[in-house]
Amino acid sequence: MPIAPRGSIGIAAHHKQKGNLLHGLCWSLPDMKELIAFDLDGTLAESKQPLSDAMAQALARLLAVAHVAVISGGDWPQFDKQVASRLPAPADLSRLWLMPTTGTKLYTHQDGAWSPVYAELFDETRKQEILTAFDAALEAAGFVPEQTWGERIEDRGSQITFSALGQQAPIHAKEIWDPDFAKRKIIQADLRRRLPGLSINMGGATSIDITREGVDKGYGLKKLRDASGIALDAMLFIGDAIFPGGNDYPAKELGLDTVRVRDPQETLSVIDAIVACQK
Repeated sequence: MPIAPRGSIGIAAHHKQKGNLLHGLCWSLPDMKELIAFDLDGTLAESKQPLSDAMAQALARLLAVAHVAVISGGDWPQFDKQVASRLPAPADLSRLWLMPTTGTKLYTHQDGAWSPVYAELFDETRKQEILTAFDAALEAAGFVPEQTWGERIEDRGSQITFSALGQQAPIHAKEIWDPDFAKRKIIQADLRRRLPGLSINMGGATSIDITREGVDKGYGLKKLRDASGIALDAMLFIGDAIFPGGNDYPAKELGLDTVRVRDPQETLSVIDAIVACQK
């Protein structure tokens, strides 16, 4: 049976009941994908929180039938806290590809440990230009939160990330600050004027990520293709920000089949459906 045309799924999981989701995925993907790629915050876990026990077990089941990749804006320490340290012992980690800072870094599990495959970093001059632009854009936008928790701008080497309420903000505060992305779209537009030639995308609950031009999740997924040898049309991408301006949207623009989810609970349903399709 021929595989579904690329980009043909593109469903929002919450638009389907669980049974219909299972039927829809199995029908759309008669030849199951070799690799399932995920966004992290808002998709596999709440913002900056570790995987739940249920999600960790679900990923272990998925790793038994497919390669799995996680690509997100956080740096390796955050990936280690949220994902790598949470997976149960039976999980086949040799099939897991972890891609911090929007895919400008790649880690794989070899000889019992996680090791970097590559890392692409900003030089110091470019970093300073970005930090200066952030200060100016935030002042121009006038979005001054009443309270912040920790640093608002984080240098991740290959990515500079702005977190409106600070890196340690509680989930409830993040959820109510910019639920419709309206505030960040204004800041994003200002930054794009100040920093031509850089990629500026919204991610997580309160974040804006800046990477080199052309560096987005589409770029990271192409790097993953090269490193893994798995073709793009053999990948499925799952995320909560698959819309224009969202940092998951480049996966759809690249031509991958995609599933948009609302939250980690819906992601669990999608994973269950994918695993069931293999039985």
